[in-house]
Amino acid sequence: MGKTPLVKGIQVDIQTRCAHYHSDVDVIAIRFHCCGEYYACYSCHQEQADHEPSRWPKRLWDERAILCGSCNHELTVHEYMNAPRCPVCQHGFNEGCRLHYPLYFEM
Repeated sequence: MGKTPLVKGIQVDIQTRCAHYHSDVDVIAIRFHCCGEYYACYSCHQEQADHEPSRWPKRLWDERAILCGSCNHELTVHEYMNAPRCPVCQHGFNEGCRLHYPLYFEM
């Protein structure tokens, strides 16, 4: 197993929850297309990065860009969008995150 990616953000815990999203199911981090860095959420990126975010183009949705904070498995954008839970550890993901897809992914 490879090295666990660093997840940036505000008050990030071991399962990638942050000051903005910290429920039991808020366990994913997103590798931002613009910088290749994992952040706990969009707000964390806005507060800490020195650049504007860019969204993942549809043509790159097969790239691993989502980190399960429960087991550190990296999912592709496609896998994440079609999975209500991690395919490895079965930890549930926050269904409400779908409302934020336009912030992260080209729709």
